Amino acid sequence: MSNNKNSESEQLTEKLQVITAAVKDSAQACQGDVTALLALLRQLEKLHREIRDGIFQDSLPDNRQRLYSLLKDIESEGGWPYIERMRLQAFLVKVEEENSVI
Repeated sequence: MSNNKNSESEQLTEKLQVITAAVKDSAQACQGDVTALLALLRQLEKLHREIRDGIFQDSLPDNRQRLYSLLKDIESEGGWPYIERMRLQAFLVKVEEENSVI
């Protein structure tokens, strides 16, 4: 059973690497096109929300022992996944800096 878990973990790691490469390639292809990059970010945020609100919530532990195990795993693996939005104020500062260069 342990070998099966390792195999599944390795397969997931490989799939995540493929997804990561595809997203990076897409971002690189959109470089310089703010509208396309925003569309990419919106799609990633939408996908994050769909997974979190659907499959993830349906998979949450149904007892204290499993919940404790999940919380330990979250803590040891780097916390809760979060997609941070750029703050409007930081965006405006960046725009002002770019305008002052022009």
